[in-house]
Formats: sequence, C-alpha cells, structure tokens
Amino acid sequence: MTIFVKNAWNFSDWEMDEAFSGTPPTENYYSPCSMDTEALNKYAVVVIYALVFLLSLLGNSLVMLVVLNGRVGRSVTDVYLLNLAVADLLFALTLPIWAISKAKGWILGTPLCKIVSFLKEVNFYSGILLLACISVDRYLAIVHATRTLTQKRHWVKFICLGIWVLSLILSLPPLIVREAYQPPLSNLVCYEVMGVNTTRWRMVMRVLPQTFGFLLPLLVMLFCYGFTLRTLFQAHMGQKHRAMRVIFAVVLVFLLCWLPYNLVLVADTFMRLGVIKETCERRNDIGRALDATEILGFLHSCLNPLIYAFIGQKFRHGLLKIMAIHGLVSKEFLAKDGRPSFVGSSSGNTSTTL
Repeated sequence: MTIFVKNAWNFSDWEMDEAFSGTPPTENYYSPCSMDTEALNKYAVVVIYALVFLLSLLGNSLVMLVVLNGRVGRSVTDVYLLNLAVADLLFALTLPIWAISKAKGWILGTPLCKIVSFLKEVNFYSGILLLACISVDRYLAIVHATRTLTQKRHWVKFICLGIWVLSLILSLPPLIVREAYQPPLSNLVCYEVMGVNTTRWRMVMRVLPQTFGFLLPLLVMLFCYGFTLRTLFQAHMGQKHRAMRVIFAVVLVFLLCWLPYNLVLVADTFMRLGVIKETCERRNDIGRALDATEILGFLHSCLNPLIYAFIGQKFRHGLLKIMAIHGLVSKEFLAKDGRPSFVGSSSGNTSTTL
C-alpha cells in the first residue's frame, strides 16, 4: 500500500541541502516511501540548540574578552582565534531561529531564511580558513624556523580581512536563492528555488564551495600539521609540544564536528546524481545521518572555549586575572594559579593567550 506521510520531510531535510532534485518535489516524489520522522525527537533537538546557544554566547564572549584584554602578550595565533570566536558567536545568535524551525517548520519568512543560512555558511568557511592560516603560520615558524610575514600585526589584519571576504563570497548562494517554500504534504521550509535549472545550479553551489572552502583548506592543514608534528618530535621539543596542544585540539574538534556532515553531504550528492542507487531505505538513512551530523556541526560553536578552559593555561590565567580585577576572585587565588610562561622560538612568539 502506498503511504503518504505528512511532514515526513522536516525542515532539516531541506535547509541544509538535503534535497537535490531539479525542482521542489511534488507529492508523487514522496509517495513510494514511508519516511521515518521519529529518528530524532524535535523537542530534544530544540533543547540541545538552546544549551549550545547559551554555552556559545558565554564562552565565546569570554574568549574575546580575554584576548582583547591581553594586548601585550597577544600572538598572531591569538588574532586568528579571536576571529574564530567572533564567527562562532555570530552563528550562535542564529541558533534560536534554527530551534524554532525544528519545532514549528519555517514560519519566519524569506528574509530570515536567507540571513541565517548565510551566517551558517560564513561560520563554517571562516572557521576552516582561519584554521588553515594558523597551520601555515605554525608550519613556517616551526618547520622552516622563519619569522613569518604574519608576525607583523598589520599583515595579520589584512589576512583576516581576506578570509572574511572569501567566506562571504563562498556563502553568497543561500543569500541569493533561498526562500520560504511550501512543499506538498509538509511544513514550510527554507529552500533554494531556482526554477527549471535547479539541479544544475545546486550541483555548482555544492561542489565549488565544498572544494575551495573545505577540501583544499583541509589538505593544507593536513600537510602543514603533518610536517610540524614530525619536526617537533624529531627535535624533542617538549615545551613546544605543550604550546601546540591547544591549536591541535581546536583543529581536531573542528574536524570531528564538521567532517561527518560533509561526508554525508557527499554521499547524498552521489545518490541524487545516480552514482549511488537511490532507494527508500537509503534515502531515510542519509536523511537521519544528515539530521545527526547537523547537530554535531552546530555543537562546534560552543566547544572551542571549553578547549581553552581545560587545556589553555594562559586562557585560565587571563580570565582569573580579569575576575580578580573586578573582585570576583581573590588575588591570593590568582597567585596560587601561577603565571604561565610564554614559549618562544627562533621564528617569534609561538605561544597563545589561549
């Protein structure tokens, strides 16, 4: 018996590029398949998003406060991580909107559809591009023992500006083509509507940003950190190992959060293009995987401050110092925490405030 399932394709099935058909699907597109809509409880997802929003808002605000307060000891890496915190904070401000859409469908109209989709993409691309720049800076400083151009503060500002401009360009497609759309047998969704050429344009919109905004920076990071780690271990630089722990942890967490989602997107693209045979079971499996990995990706926006708090000794000391100035902790407690030492190298400052 043919089963028609109302609301089977929820908001997340659309808003993150899960649908890859030429035009918004019709009722007949859904009808052969019984969709599993209970894989993820939407209210549980709303609670998760709310917690991530609060943690990200608090954590990234503290990171920005500590870095901006530590003007004297601020390194090049700190400038990159400061921009990373700004990107995460901007994205966190959109999480209440994502939460509403999970519970009610897209009821907020086309303008917000465009804006929050745009900010989500900006957060992702700026994040990986900033981490790629950190990897290049550390590679030049440690492997080649050179004082990199980025040691000059004005160069760092220009590089960060370039990253933001490139991220904005890569994120333009959702801002241009996304609309609030009412598909058959479903709630309103935030979706790309491009007429008869939708399939072709969705391919371009998926492949180009994923190539230049994810794959290439990822390869750069793997190359740079591979040689950096080899140099550190060969030289038995124990102190530098500790100085690099925060950076490696930030990169690892980023990949753990965003790589699964991007791999599932690749599988979804192959299925929609016919490279992988499309079946109801496979469509459901990929839909559930996209829902789960989407949550993991969103979770990333609150994790970096936790890394700094648990691994970054200088971040803890900087935060306690600010708290001591405002009388929130005693100066005796601050002295007991100890002042962390800076770690130098022949290339300049390799330590971070975090």
